[in-house]
Amino acid sequence: MFQRLRDLFRKPEPSRLPMVPPGTRYYVIGDIHGRLDLYTAMIAEIDNEIMAARGFECRIILLGDLVDRGPDSAGVIERTRQWQQQHNVRVLAGNHEEMFLAAFEQPEALRHFIKHGGRETILSYGLYSKQLATLTLEELLERLPRLVPQAVRDYVDGFEAMIIAGDYAFVHAGIDPERPLADQKRSDLRWIRDRFLNHDGPLEKVVVHGHTIFDRVMDCGNRIGIDTGAFRSGVLTALVLEGDQRRILQACASKGGPVEVCQGERER
Repeated sequence: MFQRLRDLFRKPEPSRLPMVPPGTRYYVIGDIHGRLDLYTAMIAEIDNEIMAARGFECRIILLGDLVDRGPDSAGVIERTRQWQQQHNVRVLAGNHEEMFLAAFEQPEALRHFIKHGGRETILSYGLYSKQLATLTLEELLERLPRLVPQAVRDYVDGFEAMIIAGDYAFVHAGIDPERPLADQKRSDLRWIRDRFLNHDGPLEKVVVHGHTIFDRVMDCGNRIGIDTGAFRSGVLTALVLEGDQRRILQACASKGGPVEVCQGERER
């Protein structure tokens, strides 16, 4: 009886905060969408931090949608390949990488790709705007493999679907909240929106995602959205995870001015 009363009035144990594995620091970068200028500035800042890091294994995750909409998708892909030679950089496949690869297969897929930002990607591989305007869809489909090397397509095709670290799961778009992480559909990981975004219950891991644009980092407890619309806002966001701590880095382009990287609000 008295034990039950003591249990009733006992202060609840504080809940443990989500953590990445001990001794690691994660830099998680949202949708780049061809903004090589922002990406280059972010890389420089992260490289400087890694050089100053002591006792941490630093890991970098790109959440997908490296291509389309912005002016230099080709440059973003090449810079990522170079960065992987220097650090532990892993890349997730987004829905725009899926459209990019499908565009080489059939005219309707190419039409869909162009409509959703692929025009800028094609131009970044050396085709002039006036040249593109003269080509029929079938002619462009025939020419595209000569513009984008097979090695580039194979590289993009090798991007990952999901990465798990400690209490976090990293995906491009989100997850089906009704399925365990081990049983997710690739289409949901790359495309899902409302069923995931509207779910306010607990998830197996804290899901860090891009795909859906927010004006600021959207921390909902069960998920964290870090796509701040770099291609149109001029703001590329990275979430930095270390132990149970979170902070934000942002590369920002002011109109006509240089790109600057600043610390956003520390999450905790």
